[in-house]
Amino acid sequence: MDRSAADMTDVETRTLGHALHDGLAGLNAAQAARCLVAVAALLLVLITLDPFPDLRNEDVTTVVGGRMALTYISWGLLAAVAMLFVAATDTPALNSLVTPLHLCLVGWLLINIAFSESRGVSIQRFVLAVSVTSLAMLLPLLPPTQWTFNLCLGGAALVLLVLCYLGVFLAPQYSMHTALDLTEPQLAGDWRGSFGHKNIASPVMTILVYVGIYLCGVGSFVMGPAIAALAGIFLIFTGGKTSTVLCLAIYALASLVYVTPGLWLKRLICFVPLIVMNLLTVGSVLSPALGALTRLLPLDPTFTGRSAIWEFALAAVAEKPIIGHGYAAFWDDVTARQTAQGSEWATSAAHSHNSYLDLAVTIGLPGLMLVILVFVLAPLGNFQSAQAHNRSRALAKLFLTIWLFGLYYGATETFLLERQNPIWFMFALAVAGLHFLARFQCVEQTEPER
Repeated sequence: MDRSAADMTDVETRTLGHALHDGLAGLNAAQAARCLVAVAALLLVLITLDPFPDLRNEDVTTVVGGRMALTYISWGLLAAVAMLFVAATDTPALNSLVTPLHLCLVGWLLINIAFSESRGVSIQRFVLAVSVTSLAMLLPLLPPTQWTFNLCLGGAALVLLVLCYLGVFLAPQYSMHTALDLTEPQLAGDWRGSFGHKNIASPVMTILVYVGIYLCGVGSFVMGPAIAALAGIFLIFTGGKTSTVLCLAIYALASLVYVTPGLWLKRLICFVPLIVMNLLTVGSVLSPALGALTRLLPLDPTFTGRSAIWEFALAAVAEKPIIGHGYAAFWDDVTARQTAQGSEWATSAAHSHNSYLDLAVTIGLPGLMLVILVFVLAPLGNFQSAQAHNRSRALAKLFLTIWLFGLYYGATETFLLERQNPIWFMFALAVAGLHFLARFQCVEQTEPER
């Protein structure tokens, strides 16, 4: 998106073919290349280089060196190309990302990696995380207009949805959980599409519902409803209870924030329920009073016994509260660690099932605080600024909704700073989008070159 005009207001109904024709007619080769990079990035994170894994195969959990090398190369090349494009035309927007707070976060991560328990693992995974996060944060700047951004986002969403539905109907053994899965056969029948687990498919589908609603609001009366309906139906069949409940709840919360005038009132609406949610989950294993309160609730806030994992993770935080155990380096080999009697199974967990707790384990409490400042507190202020300047309000609401969903989803699952995780990618994209909208405006359309 170029940065110098008002929100898109054209709500003319047009067919997808006419839309593609009109859009391509207004793009030169460089602009088309920028759109291709944006679409390639979205497809790479959503579909990956290894879609439809066979969960019945013992090799599914084996990390293949050549495949990982291709992943690193793909992300690195796309990030480098995106950086070249953005640096050539959007230097002010790029420079706006260089803030003292952002530099402090990067600096702390480098210090954390230097003291990591598995320095090689942390360095390797940090390199991939930098490529993925950089690409996510540059993606809003790649398409030349807001309309082409919408087309790139909607086109990638449709490709993913068509692929997932084709998988369900043509190859269900590769796109649904089955009773023959080597792990979690109890999930048999739940849809996962091209993803490796329903817990990845369900939040992605929730985000695509938001994308579809946004496209409807800006005049895409074919693509928008199609994406919202297809993603919503798929979400239901994934069996992902957390994402399904959050889907409409977060959209309602975002709508309330959207019509709320003051920043402090916005903060109360956004963060008080989030704090309560974390207190009733992780907090319940820290405080006996909170634990007793949660047992009185008509639902299980521990999400089927995750309290043992939270206790294990909290003990790990207590071991190294400042420096942490190392970026992305704790959960690979925890089977030898001591746990409370009866909770030994917690050492088989892949993560702590809470993004904030997981960051405290890996990058320490100072790192967690920096992440909260950059990715939790700052985006709401950016939304307030974008709204005050009347900049692309529909797009700002989309970014706000995705950001809010990520905050609440992070209270039950781990995704913050998690390399090529699609939820992290879309979350970082939304945070960057709010950052840019607070400082720049979007071009609605470009004139075709003569």
